[in-house]
Amino acid sequence: MQCECVWLHNGASCDGSHATQGGPNVSVNVRTARLRQRVRRQIKAVRTREPVATAHDAIGPQPPDDATVNFVLDVSLRLGEVQMSSGAGASDVTATIIALTTALGLPQCEVDVIFTSITVTCHRGTTMAPVTALRVVRSRSLDYTRLTAAEILVHKIVRGNIDAKAAHLELQAMTSAPHPYPRWVATLAWGGLAAFITMILGGGFDIAIVAMVISAVVDRVGRRLNRYQLPFFYQQIVGGLVATLSAMAVVSSNLLTTDKPTLLVAAAITVLLSGLSTVSAVQDAITGYNVTAAGRIVETILMSAGLIAGVVLALKIAVLLGLPRTPLPEVVGTTPQRLPLIVLGSIGAAACFALASYSTFRGMAVAGAAGGIGGAVYGGLMLTDIGAVGASAFAAALVGFCGGVLARRLKVTPLVVAVSGITPLLPGLSTYRGLYQLGVERSGDISTIMSAIGIGLALAAGVVLGEFLAQPVRTGLGRLERKLSGPRMAGPLEPADRRLD
Repeated sequence: MQCECVWLHNGASCDGSHATQGGPNVSVNVRTARLRQRVRRQIKAVRTREPVATAHDAIGPQPPDDATVNFVLDVSLRLGEVQMSSGAGASDVTATIIALTTALGLPQCEVDVIFTSITVTCHRGTTMAPVTALRVVRSRSLDYTRLTAAEILVHKIVRGNIDAKAAHLELQAMTSAPHPYPRWVATLAWGGLAAFITMILGGGFDIAIVAMVISAVVDRVGRRLNRYQLPFFYQQIVGGLVATLSAMAVVSSNLLTTDKPTLLVAAAITVLLSGLSTVSAVQDAITGYNVTAAGRIVETILMSAGLIAGVVLALKIAVLLGLPRTPLPEVVGTTPQRLPLIVLGSIGAAACFALASYSTFRGMAVAGAAGGIGGAVYGGLMLTDIGAVGASAFAAALVGFCGGVLARRLKVTPLVVAVSGITPLLPGLSTYRGLYQLGVERSGDISTIMSAIGIGLALAAGVVLGEFLAQPVRTGLGRLERKLSGPRMAGPLEPADRRLD
């Protein structure tokens, strides 16, 4: 029988001579030795183990003091407000705020962007309560110069070229500065937009001049109503009413010697449709910000409903007053001879919209080029059997692609190029034809108005797709494609995966 005991005192090996002596004592010694070895192993394991954190030990990021946290959150929220009020998408605003807070020393922040407010929460570990800041987006105005300046400031902060205090001073000067151009310049630009739209639709010089005057009058009336804080829904009603009645009055006075007088209303409707946030709504829906997308879509539908109500009301008034009904013009087919005229009109319309939105002269030039590209592609595709919806989608995708690739290199926000570039392609004539059929004719055909809605959605979705396709080309070898979850039309090129909606 082999002995398995362990001598505790001298460590000598056992010869087995005691295997038959003191049986119970031998078993006790073996058990005691094994127990002591086990205790030694446990003590050694405890000594080499990492210390356990107590309730007073800090875990997680250690941000600066309270004053610095509040200051950084205020700067980030105000820059996000500038973007949101200018029509930037929720994903752009989220990426901007996350990049700003990270660059300014707040390593872990959560951003919640909805249509009317922005909320940012800074987590400060386990020993300090989080800090939450909220900013409400109260006003919305198209000022692309301010949007471009805000994006330049964001890039300065992200690259470390400016600290939080200097950024706050620059932001204060930016937001308090007036528009770069007088208001009458914007009015002339809206009129120029209507004039170029009539050129695209096949109107003559006389129609372009009258359309310019009518759109300028509508803009001044809207400006006057805005001083009384009249909701934009009613401003759209008044705009559609004034534009349609003015066109009817011009037609009844025989001032124009043309067979296409209703192009006046179509041009005015295009101007009123151009300010809607359709592109941002589609971008938010595609990138997963469904709450914000729903808010933008409701606003777009409400503004369109106001325009519809104004146009239909004007048509009813014209029938009651016995004004001569103007026949609906047939859509002018695209021919190779008219293609240069369409391109020229698209360039002018896009540049005028950028000017009316207070863009810089560089932004106007880039927007005009984008409009020309979109008009050329749309006109070329209309020579085939692809249809208006398909041609609009392809043209808008190319506009978004070109804007995404070239805009930031030229220090222009891609949103400016995208929205301005698709403005000449808005379905103003189709919208008026559909409203005329619903409001005047007894047939009540809704196919035309549904076609106009389809064109509008195709334009918005196409330009967002073009911006998305431009990301790997812009950054090289698809590096950004692995990082981003959606297209970026404003703000830094950073991922926005930490978001709430």
